[in-house]
Amino acid sequence: MGEEDRPGEDQNSPESFTGKSSLRKVTEVISSLISLSHLVKVFAVKWQLIRNRLEELNSGLVAIENCDCLENPAVSGLVPDILVTVNECYDLARRCVDLSYSGKLLMQSDLDVVSAKFDRHVKNLSGIYTAGILTHGFAIVVSRPGLGACKDDMRFYVRDLLTRMKIGDTEMKRQALVNLHEVVVEDDKYVKMIVEIGDIVNLLVSFLDSTEVEIQQEAAKVLSLISGFDLYKGVLVGAGIIGPLVRILEGGSELGREGAARCLQKLTLNSDNAWSLSAHGGVTALLKICSNGESSGELLVSACGVLKNLVGVEEIKRFMVEEGAISTFIKLARSKDETVQVNSIEFLQNIASGDDTIRQMVVKDGGCRALVRTLDPKSILSSKTRETALRAIENLCFSSTSSINLLMSYGFMDQLLFLLRNGDVSVQELALKVASRLCGTSEEVKKTMGDSGFMHEFVRFLDAKSFEVREMASEALYGMVSIPKNRKRFAQDDRNISYLLQFLDQEEGNSGNKKLLISILMSLTSCNSARRKIATSGYLKSIEKLAEAEVSDAKRLVRKLSKNKFRSMFSGIWH
Repeated sequence: MGEEDRPGEDQNSPESFTGKSSLRKVTEVISSLISLSHLVKVFAVKWQLIRNRLEELNSGLVAIENCDCLENPAVSGLVPDILVTVNECYDLARRCVDLSYSGKLLMQSDLDVVSAKFDRHVKNLSGIYTAGILTHGFAIVVSRPGLGACKDDMRFYVRDLLTRMKIGDTEMKRQALVNLHEVVVEDDKYVKMIVEIGDIVNLLVSFLDSTEVEIQQEAAKVLSLISGFDLYKGVLVGAGIIGPLVRILEGGSELGREGAARCLQKLTLNSDNAWSLSAHGGVTALLKICSNGESSGELLVSACGVLKNLVGVEEIKRFMVEEGAISTFIKLARSKDETVQVNSIEFLQNIASGDDTIRQMVVKDGGCRALVRTLDPKSILSSKTRETALRAIENLCFSSTSSINLLMSYGFMDQLLFLLRNGDVSVQELALKVASRLCGTSEEVKKTMGDSGFMHEFVRFLDAKSFEVREMASEALYGMVSIPKNRKRFAQDDRNISYLLQFLDQEEGNSGNKKLLISILMSLTSCNSARRKIATSGYLKSIEKLAEAEVSDAKRLVRKLSKNKFRSMFSGIWH
């Protein structure tokens, strides 16, 4: 673009700036200069700084254009000064594009001078906003780019929001934060732009300490979204975000605390940030939230999530235990809010993982009872909650004979049997896993489970589609029939042996599950009634075929059945 057709060239005199049309021409000149600056291939860093200031000025002036304050001396005096600097910069840009400058050092100096002038203009414009000359009625001017917009349009929009956050009144700042949150939710490409424009991250972090509650809340929401990107967590921590977030936890509004907790939950997925949070008193603040019966469910869930992330640090875990975290979370495990329940139970599992002392504390302080209550058939709870409780019971309450006896006294066995019979598939399979482990704890438990009807339920799972489930059921059943009393009880129901033989016939090849089924039958032959039922069943030929196929356990089973059959015949003749 030549000297003769530069936009706004004839608008140099201050007297010519008397209305909106003149101001609009100034913004057009700035927009033209921004476009020209993108063609510059030299002094890239300096031109980027200048371009950033131009975008801030442009969005601020566009806002003034919709305000009835153009006759104010502060405003009318600022506009012509900006145009003079813009024209100077236009000359520098054209020379940089054409590479027609006399020397690099001189051009660098000229660029520094014009950049300082733009800084002063931005500062003056900010002073006008701060003085209250402008109102928030013109907060939304620049249209939000649509999906698939080019990067330049997206960047310009973000720059416009930055300007409003910097120099706007409270309402303008709040609206700019709302708009920023909306675009980040819509397209995560904006996150990269926010981080690249470093001023925004620092400004958002500073807003966390704002005395304006709405500004604080909206900033926390935006930062929470950014903290979900692993690549930028270090940027946020480097900007000093941890301290302000903890201060919000300690004294912010409910919404602000929810946003702060969500943000910290994401940041502490990186254990390196755990110590920073602890150093700012964050652990104490989070435990206080969890022990406060008035906190909202969403806040409790996020606070619990942060603490779950921290238990991997041994010193912090010990501190939480000393501060009464165990009893606090056992109480939360009885919450009416299912999400709080699930997160509390998971916290108890995490903090007790690999630590027998803490596991015993959980049991002693009422953890087993709280978990068993979660499985109550009368309670209307989701499958996820029941699965979480079952896993926790297995991990926390199977550690000693005394804790298992405690479980039994709370009616756990009846509830486990109910879930085996009536739960969703995922719950049933998990219940089978827990029942399988339970029957391996002691002979007394096996006897009790045999009396309660578990063996028939294990037989049902021998027909499951999943090989792993069938194998688990076979192992549990094998453990159960190792008890003489259970063998007799198993044989009393004709269906049990019949099903067992059917499933043996269905198993393909020389599988591990087939071997388990034969082992179960071998164990049952120690019971006279069971042995007779096996021998007189229609599946004896199938067992003999397995023996002929060199299946060693099948050979042993055939020999035992044949031996006892001969004895029976001999006994009949003798009598």
